[in-house]
Amino acid sequence: MARLEVRSVTVRFGGNVALDDVGFVAEPGRVTGLIGPNGAGKTTLFNVISGLLSPHAGRVLLNGSDLGGLRPARRARAGLARTFQQLELFGSLTVRENLRVAADLHRRWSRRAGDPARRTEDLIARLDLHGVADVRVDALPTGQARLVELGRALAIEPSVLLLDEPAAGQDESETGRFAVLLRELAAEGRAVVLVEHDVHLVMATCAQVYVLDFGRVIASGTPAEIQRDETVLAAYLGNVPA
Repeated sequence: MARLEVRSVTVRFGGNVALDDVGFVAEPGRVTGLIGPNGAGKTTLFNVISGLLSPHAGRVLLNGSDLGGLRPARRARAGLARTFQQLELFGSLTVRENLRVAADLHRRWSRRAGDPARRTEDLIARLDLHGVADVRVDALPTGQARLVELGRALAIEPSVLLLDEPAAGQDESETGRFAVLLRELAAEGRAVVLVEHDVHLVMATCAQVYVLDFGRVIASGTPAEIQRDETVLAAYLGNVPA
């Protein structure tokens, strides 16, 4: 069963249709990619899935349960976590403190046994943040700050992880390590959904890719299939070869 299923989601802003009958599935153990030009509707779709925006039509299911009517906090408790295109961090707190806040909150509302301090240190190690653990987040380069935001999402132990432009600000070597991390996170049983403009990262990590253009899914398939799709080549990846 799919961890996440989006069925026929439509969103309108006035007379503009931002999402038009959009559907996709994200399965456990895989990274699923959402790509498309700026304005295609990718972040709008994430806002619908995470409960920040109510669709005019359609449904979102998490582990088979309809999320309709649930606020973002309830969706997080159900196992849905996300990062944002614009960083959402406590800039005046250190890396360790940012992660500890998330671990403490998860312990409080999940009522699970476990030590938030230990969880925090595990995340620091997992994300290779030892060298900056006691640095204020607002002093970090963007690439490292995005890892902190990923760590906060992981602190709630999600079954579905939505990542919105997580590689922005990373250099080539950081992106290579990040690709390995994404595959590891999925292999642990999560469904990872990746919105990313770095097409090389998407093609290297995703098992399935959906392409949005003007609010519609214009193609879906494996990375190899997407790279051969003439509709995608014309709309997004480049001109169709003569």
